[in-house]
Amino acid sequence: MDVSVTVGIKGEDNNNDENNVGTGYNNNNVKKARLHSMLAALLDDPILADVPKKPALSDVDTLISLELGSAMRISVLKLDHTSIDVAVMNSATVKDLKLAIKKKVNDMEQSTMGHRHISWKHVWANFSLSYHNEKLLDDNSALQDYGMRNNSQVFSSITFP
Repeated sequence: MDVSVTVGIKGEDNNNDENNVGTGYNNNNVKKARLHSMLAALLDDPILADVPKKPALSDVDTLISLELGSAMRISVLKLDHTSIDVAVMNSATVKDLKLAIKKKVNDMEQSTMGHRHISWKHVWANFSLSYHNEKLLDDNSALQDYGMRNNSQVFSSITFP
């Protein structure tokens, strides 16, 4: 529900309701348009290349924490020898890492191919993550318990029954 508030200036006739109808709505649209154009210009800056195109507050918070040293960047090497980088808090668990990977891959797929459904239940049932030849099987384990720190590299591998 949009609410329009008109502020009067001393010495002006502020009782002319016909001139004030819709002013708040138009003003809000102009502000939103300016904000979106400024955000788009900022996100096109190469320095901010690691910020998602449609960042959530949690994404920005994690990236700020990364700069402050309370988060870490993890590189995930995939089976096709490409890698993706994700940022997680220093206190993150294996589950947090999997969620960050899921979000990053979904964002990349969305931007390149449009809507595409990936069955993450199937992915995690058939593939596992490992760090220094140790599989990260317990979702509740802290990444730091495995010795991970900023700029660590995790490997994706096929899980055999």
